[in-house]
Amino acid sequence: MNLNQSQLENLQAVSRDFVSQEDKSFTYSFFKRTMDIMGAMVGLVIVIPLFILISILYVSGESKGPVIFKQSRIGKNGKEFKIYKFRSMVLNAEGKLKSNKQLYEKYIQNNYKLEPNEDPRITNLGRFLRKTSLDEIPQLINVLKGEMSLVGPRPVVTEELREYGEKVNQFLAVKPGLTGFWQVSGRSNVGYPERVDLELHYVYNQSLLFDIKIILLTVWMVLLKKGAY
Repeated sequence: MNLNQSQLENLQAVSRDFVSQEDKSFTYSFFKRTMDIMGAMVGLVIVIPLFILISILYVSGESKGPVIFKQSRIGKNGKEFKIYKFRSMVLNAEGKLKSNKQLYEKYIQNNYKLEPNEDPRITNLGRFLRKTSLDEIPQLINVLKGEMSLVGPRPVVTEELREYGEKVNQFLAVKPGLTGFWQVSGRSNVGYPERVDLELHYVYNQSLLFDIKIILLTVWMVLLKKGAY
């Protein structure tokens, strides 16, 4: 679901009521953005061979088709942007899910996710990419573009904003992240409303030390393949 202009303006207006650390502190903002740019550039150079290998796997079979999946997400101050991922689903995945009303209702009630073995959208390659978190790698491009940060709350789709209720302004006051406190606290194993508390904990406690701690914990979580599916 895309936001219309009126909805975007309302979100942008309400999110200005809360001032985040990245807006209050030039020093923090400068070093955070420097870390984002350096981390994204180094990361992209390192994963070039992986980009090539994964692209080859999309040439044939059930995964045949576009390598990169783009989806509208809500960023800082309610600004909509396209998030990049390695495509882990079949083509027209959203339509396939919504065509099964019972399964779609379960998807909504289950914190906007399904178990891998019951999700008709995910390919075999996609299951591997998700389990290893490799599907998230293209978001380094979002970080380089300034739409995301290495660390921050995960960017959500429009429907999920309702989960934040009156605190949606705080949630939207910071730049979304490639990883964040929710990821290192359980990720998909932690759903709403607990996820709201975890995401807002980061918003209220932003610091370079906290960012570095989350990055190190993320590496550990990825190696253990915890909370990813």
